[in-house]
Amino acid sequence: MVDIKRVSPVSFGKSPKRTEVRDNWTIAMEYDGEGQGLSIVDLSHVTRLDVQTGDLSGVTPFGVAIPEVPGQSVLKDGILINRMNGIQASVFQLPGNSADLPTDVFVTETTENTLCVAIMGKDVFAFMEKVTNLDFLDPKMTAPFLFQGPCCHVPCQIITLSKDGEKAGLILTCSRGYGKDMIHSLLDAGVEFNMKPAGEEKFSTWAASL
Repeated sequence: MVDIKRVSPVSFGKSPKRTEVRDNWTIAMEYDGEGQGLSIVDLSHVTRLDVQTGDLSGVTPFGVAIPEVPGQSVLKDGILINRMNGIQASVFQLPGNSADLPTDVFVTETTENTLCVAIMGKDVFAFMEKVTNLDFLDPKMTAPFLFQGPCCHVPCQIITLSKDGEKAGLILTCSRGYGKDMIHSLLDAGVEFNMKPAGEEKFSTWAASL
């Protein structure tokens, strides 16, 4: 079998300090200059699944139950599951979880079709006010939770993992075809917040602290 190189749709215009090859992805583990300000991390290599079936009540991808209410999310043992509507959920297998993928016929892998980034830092929601009109600080919304709406005028799933000060952060995913324009828009909007690319290791350290 010939290995096929898998290429992320995300380009930050900066070479990482350290990389790792995993499942034919070249993953940025660390960048120079990580530190103060917002961090943006390419997670496009992270396995993402779409689950659709008429009855989700007994469906447990990776052994984790799907939330009952649309907009609710759950993060457990590196598995992030987001209830989208009555018959659909999205599933993220975050770094550190290596469980085998579900084989159910109603599960579709979407990793190659979408881009995915995490944005972390205390100013993340001030930053998001520049690129979307979604209200991440609504006191009725308890993290983790899912918004399905526009960011930079592009349909997205945006999952807030934490609203807690220095630990605040979210994950954003959208169609792969918007990759170049989406990243350009996010980086441009993030200049005033000193947004810098960061590697998977920074994301993993942050996620482990939640």
